[in-house]
Amino acid sequence: MINLKEKPFYLNDLEVKWVEDTLSSLTLDEKIGQLFVVLKANPGVDESQIKGIIDSVHNGGWRWQNQDMNGAYLQNKTVQRLSKIPQLIAVNCDDGGNGAVPNGTFVATAVECGASDDTKHAYHVGLVAAREASAIGANWMFNPVVDIYKNWRNTIVNTRSFSDNPKKVLECARAYIKGVKDANPNMAATAKHFPGDGVEELDQHLALGVNNLSVNEWEESFGYVYRNLINDGLEAIMVGHIALPQMSKKLRPGILDKDIKPATLSPELLTDLLRNDMGFNGLIITDASHMIGMAAVAKRSEYVPGAIAAGCDMFLFMNDQKEDIGYIKAAIADGRLSMERLNDAVTRILALKAHLHLYKPEMLIPTEEKLKCIGCEEHKSYSIDAAMDCITLVKDTRGYLPLSSNMKRCYLVYVGSSPVTKAYNGDATKQVVIEELERAGFVVDALDSFHDLEIKNGPSYMNTLKMMDKGACEDFKKKYDFALVVFNVKGYAQENWVRIKWSCNHSKEMPWYNEEIPTIAMSLNYTNHLIDFPQVHTLVNAYAPTREHIRIAIEKMQGKSKFKGKAQDNVFCDRWDTRL
Repeated sequence: MINLKEKPFYLNDLEVKWVEDTLSSLTLDEKIGQLFVVLKANPGVDESQIKGIIDSVHNGGWRWQNQDMNGAYLQNKTVQRLSKIPQLIAVNCDDGGNGAVPNGTFVATAVECGASDDTKHAYHVGLVAAREASAIGANWMFNPVVDIYKNWRNTIVNTRSFSDNPKKVLECARAYIKGVKDANPNMAATAKHFPGDGVEELDQHLALGVNNLSVNEWEESFGYVYRNLINDGLEAIMVGHIALPQMSKKLRPGILDKDIKPATLSPELLTDLLRNDMGFNGLIITDASHMIGMAAVAKRSEYVPGAIAAGCDMFLFMNDQKEDIGYIKAAIADGRLSMERLNDAVTRILALKAHLHLYKPEMLIPTEEKLKCIGCEEHKSYSIDAAMDCITLVKDTRGYLPLSSNMKRCYLVYVGSSPVTKAYNGDATKQVVIEELERAGFVVDALDSFHDLEIKNGPSYMNTLKMMDKGACEDFKKKYDFALVVFNVKGYAQENWVRIKWSCNHSKEMPWYNEEIPTIAMSLNYTNHLIDFPQVHTLVNAYAPTREHIRIAIEKMQGKSKFKGKAQDNVFCDRWDTRL
């Protein structure tokens, strides 16, 4: 029996009765539907489509906000109006309100927050995220990320982790959650991705993750973070498609390697460890079910019910709705999933809804007036504050900074992620960099990338030859005072780790100029670029490709304000030459 009056639900007698009465009123189909958080396939607000999903699935949760704030608000309002049981409406807000709607406020990445000794920036990320997400009717935050950045090669975690230090991760996670609760006490927080990412370099979107720490190492790091958050009253945990083999072997002596599964399918990690040993009484949800860390280890007919049987209460995203529901029914029929476990899961889902007071109609959707907070000046000021405190001078071994007043002629090399569509027509962030350099008084000569030349001149081998032609070194040195190499590189669910990729082979973008003129590198995203540019003597981590971050980073390069951020040691990528 679940004690609904204890943490994290803290339900009163009336709320417990609502849960019990609601559970007893549900048909088998409705109970099964509560297990699923659906992803609406099409953008826009199509009431007939929304009604069709709710009527056929009876889903317990909703996760799709990829439209402007008015569209998102209308969608969520429609979802709640058409639902028999109030819905958990989730958002993914790593960096602020921009995770809820495109015009929401970016505040700071987790790694940026971790560059400061003050947890106020993590607090502001949570505060703004919850205010702006609540305004569109969301009530469930799929944050904070509490992964620990132990492996510098891991690019899926890089900017999403507060630190490589478990204590720092815990401090920032607590601050983020406090921000959420101060903004909206009736929004649930979720720590992810249990049992912990950041140890290896693989991305669970593409492969099974493996956290290979020993039991003691895990307890001192990820276990320390999760146990403290559970003790604080954490409401939900998202489980990653990540195996924890040493813990599985301890809990299941004699288990064969082939039987070690991701945590989402491991009863020893979810039931024995998380529930029984760690005492987590809240809601457990899987990470996205289309990720290969789950999809490649079993048949979908096995892992859909298998995740619930192992101890997950909710299943994130459906494939074919009728088929996924059928898989659950089949598992109930043949005994792989017990009715006791199904009722246990649905009870916790309903308990979270009661905890958030969603049984009260007035709590489901705010007034449209609340939308005014999205992108407001107060929220934008928190991003500026974070940039001022957190932008980091990783190294400046030759003392190039601050730039002297007579160093005005800038050779700009901008390296973004490679285009993935024929719709590419230049990188808008590059233009922002140019504008902000010129605003600061620099004369900018921005190098065209190979992709830019292909657009300007049409596809031709001559573009490759032009990119290879550096010209005379002495002429180059007379023409420029310094070089600025700006990296805005980021990847997602396409390769396991993302590195600098110059736009073509033997490109003159490459830092042949590093010893010819003072050369400064600046990253607007990842923090580990020294692995690919170890010889650069000056590196600034600006953390974000926003105009405000770019402007403040340039001002700091000019000496108008001090660099206050502190770099983690893993930015040096375990090499000696990156420190020179």
